[in-house]
Amino acid sequence: MTDLRTLYDQNVADGRLTPDPAQEAVLPEFDRIRTALMNPEKKGFFKRAPEPPKGLYLWGGVGRGKSMLMDMFAANMGDVPARRVHFHAFMQEIHSAMHEARKTGVDDAIAPVAAQVAASVKVLAFDEMQISDITDAMIVGRLFQALFAAGVVVVTTSNRVPDDLYKDGLNREIFLPFIELIKEKMTVWELTSPRDYRQDRLAGSQSYFTPVNSESRAAMEAVWNDLTGGIGEELTLRVKGRDVIIPQFRNGVARADFHALCGRPLGAADYLALADASRVLLLDDIPALGRSNFNEAKRFVTLIDALYEAKVRLICSAAASPEMLYLEGEGTFEFERTASRLREMQAEGWGS
Repeated sequence: MTDLRTLYDQNVADGRLTPDPAQEAVLPEFDRIRTALMNPEKKGFFKRAPEPPKGLYLWGGVGRGKSMLMDMFAANMGDVPARRVHFHAFMQEIHSAMHEARKTGVDDAIAPVAAQVAASVKVLAFDEMQISDITDAMIVGRLFQALFAAGVVVVTTSNRVPDDLYKDGLNREIFLPFIELIKEKMTVWELTSPRDYRQDRLAGSQSYFTPVNSESRAAMEAVWNDLTGGIGEELTLRVKGRDVIIPQFRNGVARADFHALCGRPLGAADYLALADASRVLLLDDIPALGRSNFNEAKRFVTLIDALYEAKVRLICSAAASPEMLYLEGEGTFEFERTASRLREMQAEGWGS
């Protein structure tokens, strides 16, 4: 069995990783979990199965390598059933499964759903744990209590210390026991690397491609491949009882075309949820804006405001430069602020 430290060193030797003391320091925590699950030692006269190891809550700034380390861990678990999934996507699955369970007339829909999850995996590896929806906040404590009781080990990344989860959320007092459960069942570890590797990869690179043509599309594809390895999956965000579909998502990097985000009846709450889930957005094929697509233009303004306030890095392809995107029709004056923000968001180090 190759431990995570050896795998990490191999990646460094091959030039795929840059050695980082903060990343190296947490590797024993991953190996602690991995060893306990891959080589369980039964104890006692009746050789009972051992207690599952404590999980890991790995938090810190964006771009520090949290998801990379977790992916390395989840991909090298041998025969141990492990699943790597974005936390938003997992909670969406839970809500859907609970809806189906209620159709059977059960009094408690969480119990059968948790049992179903526990029967399929031994390790849940979550990317980007964060709680922004009150419906998630209301069920997550009981759900994870059941998963832990069934022996499921949770490894998760987050940009926030546990005490800041669902901070200032509605009825937050119902959520506080979940924070204590995290501390009880998981080792809380801050990844304190001073380097933002995501920003390093983007440093000095173009982030606004115009016009929209084969060259700009190829450039966008190259950025996506560099940030994600070309791997993405659909992400469903649950916003006020509605589903908002992000076509491509991986490790905090989202990708969608203009129509997917601005050609549909989305609003500020939807864009805020996207900004909360993402640290980088690749937005393809922004058209010229004006009278013919006034509603889409208004949504685009709202989207840029949400990304700007949340400091999400925007990489996009557009029909024209920011100042030339909206030249006629009602709203041209108001768009000047959006153009200014688009220009500012291209600046070196913006969003870091």
